[in-house]
Amino acid sequence: MKRKHFITLMGGIAMGTLSGFRRFADELEEQDIYMPVLFVGHGSPTNALEDNEFSIRWRKMGQELPVPKAVLVVSAHWLTKGTHITAMPQPKTIHDFGGFSRELYEVQYPAPGSPELAKETSQLIKSTNVGLDHDWGLDHGAWSVVKHMYPDANIPVLQLSIDYHKPAQYHYELAKELMGLRKKGVLILGSGNMVHNLGMIAVPGGDFSRFNEEYGYDWAHEMNTIFKDKIANRDHKALIEYEKLNKSAKLAVPTPDHYYPLLYALGLQRKNEDTTFFNDKAVGGAFTMTSVKIA
Repeated sequence: MKRKHFITLMGGIAMGTLSGFRRFADELEEQDIYMPVLFVGHGSPTNALEDNEFSIRWRKMGQELPVPKAVLVVSAHWLTKGTHITAMPQPKTIHDFGGFSRELYEVQYPAPGSPELAKETSQLIKSTNVGLDHDWGLDHGAWSVVKHMYPDANIPVLQLSIDYHKPAQYHYELAKELMGLRKKGVLILGSGNMVHNLGMIAVPGGDFSRFNEEYGYDWAHEMNTIFKDKIANRDHKALIEYEKLNKSAKLAVPTPDHYYPLLYALGLQRKNEDTTFFNDKAVGGAFTMTSVKIA
């Protein structure tokens, strides 16, 4: 190829990419409505494959919501020092678990990313520097849910990491800085579990194929009820200081990784918005799938 032709070709590619960025930026102009916010109890990675009550509800939720311009996921499974956002054009599907069927490791969710939205989000957040990440991708806290909501994988999906060295209040306040994205058609989704104690997992008859059956310790039901009551009454301060709620709180939240995504959702709740619950069920003895829609 002659140099002149090469330069012309590369110039065309660059202009095509630039025009693509401009089109996406135009699509992200402010709208008259705020996108809803979700906190989703994602549970077992096998929910990605199964056609069960949880995945069916995720699929229905994807059909009920306004079609988002992009999805930003705060997953319990991306814990970092500092805050980072995925900024690659095509995030890889991460299989961040062990001991499951080969079929689960073969799942791919080829949704595009959005370097331009990643940059815009990093600039929205003023309280800390947000790193643009090109290594992570989509972990199962993201794709196991979003693949049911948007099975065509045609909507950009990004992840925002959880700075595990920061306290609960930090994450709640950081979420507020993302409010502008809701006006631009971005669906913000926290993915974890309100009650999550992997060390105390229990299933009916010891049969792990029955993991998703209704089965929970008394303390799991108790804390789930307390959490729901505080959410419904907008008592965010109590939820930020969750350790003080009840002696069972340390059983329900032995580590805060799966709980912090809830605080991101709550931090984005506006004064006139209500909460509704879905997939409200205890499984595995020490988990709840209880999820929240804020709109």
